[in-house]
Amino acid sequence: MKVHFVVHESFEALGAYETWVEDRGFEASHSRVYDHEPLPRSIDGIDLLVVMGGPQSPSTTREECPHFDAAAECALIARCIAGGKAVVGVCLGSQLIGTALGAPHEHSPEKEIGKFPITLTAAGKANGKLSHFGDTLEVGHWHNDMPGLTAQAKILAYSAGCPRQIIEYGDLVYGFQCHMEFTPAVVELLIAASEREPETFAARRFVQPPDVLRAHDYGAMNRKLYGFLDRLVEAYANGRRG
Repeated sequence: MKVHFVVHESFEALGAYETWVEDRGFEASHSRVYDHEPLPRSIDGIDLLVVMGGPQSPSTTREECPHFDAAAECALIARCIAGGKAVVGVCLGSQLIGTALGAPHEHSPEKEIGKFPITLTAAGKANGKLSHFGDTLEVGHWHNDMPGLTAQAKILAYSAGCPRQIIEYGDLVYGFQCHMEFTPAVVELLIAASEREPETFAARRFVQPPDVLRAHDYGAMNRKLYGFLDRLVEAYANGRRG
């Protein structure tokens, strides 16, 4: 299994995704765009594309952020989807999936930073890849926006602060507005990167301060993520064999 990661910033690290790849013995490649590494020219060497988060939005221009090319990333996502690859987007990545499919991102009703529960919808409970999640699950959050919805998209989970937390765009294509990959190390990177923006932790209903973020246990949600990814790559492999 060949997994390619698009990483937008050094502080938006892979976390549990990296652990999952290493534990399964899969092959990983990277486009660290913050370090000016190129996107793949061909999708032939990709089985699973994972597009990570970042402070940008799909509408961020090259003038605003020279290392981020939303149009090029959307084109890569669209090629992978058309080619029958598995695709997972995280936060910004989920918004880029929607944009690639013609559904622009939107602002979330609430800013969320912290660890808060998501609730599965009827569609989420019926989805075999999420059957181990239970009705509710506490996961990480760090966002202002949310992914757009295509006509075929299914909302699988929502939170009190955001109505679109997990989206199924296709059998092999999923957007996670939430951050199930958070680990203590990733959270530390995000806190450090936010020090130059004091308003990040301004008092809001769904914003937790750094000391609370540091105190959370993220292991349970990481294990739930591993289960989802295992089911996703199994579905991908079965489709290839079929």
